Amino acid sequence: MQDIITLDYGSGGLKTAQLIDEILVPAFANTALSQLGDGAVLPALDGPPVFSTDSFVVSPWRFPGGDIGKLAVCGTVNDLCMAGGVPHYLSFSLILEEGFALDDLRAIVDSAARTARQAGVQIVTGDTKVVEHGRGDGIYINTAGVGVLRAPGLGRGALREGDVVLVSGSVGCHGAAVLMARGDLPCEGALLSDCRPLHQLSAAALEAGGVRMLRDPTRGGVATTLNEFVEGSSLCIELEEDAIPVDPPVAAACSLLGLDPLYSACEGRMLAVCAPESASAVLAALQAVPGGEGAAQIGRVTARRPGQVVLRNSFGGSRILGKLTGAQLPRIC
Repeated sequence: MQDIITLDYGSGGLKTAQLIDEILVPAFANTALSQLGDGAVLPALDGPPVFSTDSFVVSPWRFPGGDIGKLAVCGTVNDLCMAGGVPHYLSFSLILEEGFALDDLRAIVDSAARTARQAGVQIVTGDTKVVEHGRGDGIYINTAGVGVLRAPGLGRGALREGDVVLVSGSVGCHGAAVLMARGDLPCEGALLSDCRPLHQLSAAALEAGGVRMLRDPTRGGVATTLNEFVEGSSLCIELEEDAIPVDPPVAAACSLLGLDPLYSACEGRMLAVCAPESASAVLAALQAVPGGEGAAQIGRVTARRPGQVVLRNSFGGSRILGKLTGAQLPRIC
C-alpha cells in the first residue's frame, strides 16, 4: 500500500478493498462486519432500541489524552448511555482527505478499536470517502450507534424541585487539552482530555436508583448543558461554585485565555440529576467506578428563578449562567 491516501482509496475499487481488508476489518473484526454487506444484519434486541449518531471534526486529530478515533467511539457510546441505553453496535464512516498518512489512519483505527472493546461494543458497518487535497482537513468521522433501553423515563420532564445535581469528575478538561494541542496556550502542563466511554459510570448511577436525568456536557460545557435541563420550565438549577471540581491546570489555562471552565467541553464526564434521598448512594456508586473518583455534588434543582441556571459563590453572591454564545472553542469534537 502507498504511504498516503489517494483518490483511488475512495473509488470503490482495488484500493478501497485494500483499505477495508488490511486496516478496517482486522481492527474491528466481528461476525457481522466480516460479511462485508451494504449493511450489518444484527440479532434481535432484547428491549426497545436506542439510536444515536454524531460526527467528529476535531482539529488536530490527536490531542493529549486521546484522538479522533477514540473520541468518535466515546461520543456515540456516551450519547446512548445518557439516553438510558446499553450500547451494542456502532457504524464507523470515514471522510479522508487526499494526502492523509496511512500510518496516521492505522493509529486512529486502532484507537477506535481499543475504545470499542473497552466499551463492550462492536463496530459492524461503515463507509469510506476520499475528497481532493484542500477540500477537507485530514480526516472526519461519523459514527452511529444502537443500544437497548435499560432506564425508561429519563429526561427533563422527570426533574423535581429538591433534586440533586452531580458531576462525575472535574470539568473542562477536553476543551483545554485541545487548546494545548493547537498551541493556543503559551505554556505546557499536565493537561489531558477526559475522553472516555461512560458505560460503567452510567450503569453504576442507574443501578443505585433515583436518577432523573443523565447528560454528558460536551460542546458548551456544563453551563450550557444545565441550561438545556431547565429552559422553558418552572424549575431552576442552583450551583455551588466551590463544589464544582476544576483541575488546576484547566483553571490556569482558561484564566490565561479569558475562558470559563464551565463552558469548556468535556468528553468523558457525566451530569446526573437524582432524587434527594438517592443522592448519597448515586455519588458513592460513581466514586467507586474508574473515572468517577472525583464525582461531586454541585447543586440542586429549585424553583427560585424559573428556567435559569444560577452560580452561587462562597461570599453569598450569585450570577446567572446562560448558554454559550459564539464559538468559544471551535472544532473540539
